[in-house]
This record gives sequence, C-alpha cells and structure tokens, in this order.
Amino acid sequence: MASLKELAKRPEGLVGGHRLCAGCGAPVAVRQILLSTENPVVVSCATGCLEVATTIFPYTAWSVPFFHSAFENSAATISGVEACYKAFMRRGKMDKKVKFIAFGGDGGTYDIGLQSLSGALERGHDMVYVCYDNGAYMNTGIQRSSATPCFAATTTTPVGRTEPGKRQQRKNLTEICAAHGIRYAAQSIAGRWQDLTKKAEKAIELDGPAFINVLAPCPRGWRYNTPDLMKISKLAIDTCYWPLYEIEDGEYKINYKPKEKLPLTDWLSSQGRFSHLLKPGNEGLVEQLQTEVDREWNRLLKLEASA
Repeated sequence: MASLKELAKRPEGLVGGHRLCAGCGAPVAVRQILLSTENPVVVSCATGCLEVATTIFPYTAWSVPFFHSAFENSAATISGVEACYKAFMRRGKMDKKVKFIAFGGDGGTYDIGLQSLSGALERGHDMVYVCYDNGAYMNTGIQRSSATPCFAATTTTPVGRTEPGKRQQRKNLTEICAAHGIRYAAQSIAGRWQDLTKKAEKAIELDGPAFINVLAPCPRGWRYNTPDLMKISKLAIDTCYWPLYEIEDGEYKINYKPKEKLPLTDWLSSQGRFSHLLKPGNEGLVEQLQTEVDREWNRLLKLEASA
C-alpha cells in the first residue's frame, strides 16, 4: 500500500474545478481510488451527480480517458472498452498495461444498472466497478433508491402522520456482487483514506472483475452541515451502520472493529433525513433499525471467524 507521501506525488485523475457540492463524499472517494494505481486507467461513469458536475461542457475535471455512459450501463461500457483493449493486445497493436474502472451512484448501480453490472461480473471482465453510494437519486431530486436506509426521508418517501419514511430495508449490494464468484468485493468509505486506497489498489491489481461499494455522504440529501463530512463518515463505521470489510477469494475479513460500538442513534441524529425518528413515539422504529445493524454486524463476525 502506498504511503500518504507517495500518493500525494502522483498525478490526480480527478482535478479541481468540478462543481460537486461542498461536503460531498463522492469526489473524495474518486480521487483516492484513482491515486491508488500508477498504471494508466480508463474510466466509465454513469449519468449522475459525479458525471454531471465534473463534465459541464466545454469543461472537464477528468485528466484520464473518460466515457460518459447512460444511467444504466457504466459496467457494459467499460466491458466493451476492456474487450477492445484485449483484442488490440492479442493483435500486437498495444503493449501497455491499462486498467479499467467504472463509477456509478447507487441509482445507477443498485437499481437500473444492476443488470449490466451483473453481466460484466459474470463474463469476467478485468475491471473494477466502484459504486459511490449516497443513498438516493440525489442528482434528480433526492428520490429513494434501493440503497436508501429504512425510515429515511426522501422526496418520494416523505414523512407524515402515517408514514415514517422509506419502509424497506436497503439492498445488500456488496453481497450480491460477491455471490457472482468474483475474486474481490469490499466496502469502504470516503472518510478513511488508508482503507479505501488499500482496497482500491488490491482491486485494481487483481486480474478479473472486482467491486468496491463506497459510502459517499451527501449534504443535500442527508441534510448535514458541509464541514461534517468526515464526522459523518466516522459515525457510520463506529456505529457499524457501514461495516468496513472485504471478501477476497471467498474469505471474509473485517477491516475495522470499533473499540466501543456506538449506538445507532449517534448516526441517526447527525442527519436531518432521520430527525423524525428521534421524536417521542418513534422509539420502536429506532430499535428496529438497531436490531438490523446488530444482526448484520454479528453475521459478518461469524463469517470472518469461519474463514
């Protein structure tokens, strides 16, 4: 794993001047991932916050070859580019080692991009797919996605006298991707650079498909103050809402175990989208969420112990 000094000396793949919101986790994650390799990379990016705010014509914040894909096919696009590269290599038209990375938000990955992602993983393309999970369709107005946490308020799951927000539990996409039998799948977070760069480096250097699910806090949709990005990230892992773990060749490893596991209310109270849960009468909803977080954490502990 490269040190912070080594990373700082590498050229940036995503440079300044983009128009992503202050306090957004997505550009932090993307910069760290692109710094994690010294090999040339080609990037495909699904329509969404990241694409829209970094490629406003006639400008771009990308200093690497970049493909803007439709909302649903970032994985299919990078699959085609990777297949073309391999064909050139076989014909002796290229001899340079190139790596391929696809980015997509949770809307373009958990939901309408899932079929192209599944196909790319099943076919075994040598690529890394990175989901920057901000928990809703933020670019189009904060509509719920299957990554939206249970009881979160969004514009399509508003809170009212009879509705507590989104009623469904979030989809476990990391496990879905791992179930394809790929060599590497992992969860990380924008606010912990050592963990993210180490996992990105490992995923990029592996032969074959790899998947990284990165929690990317969103100040607009989550409703927190922009300077609180790193605080929000730390609470996500200290409450075990977002466990940091990896699945390498089928074996589970938890990368961070908090010395003191904080109650989920610390995470909920940091964001306006959950403010209704902290009002009298909603204690049962909070208890339900805590039970789910504990269940998932204990499941991972058991899987790691059996490895």
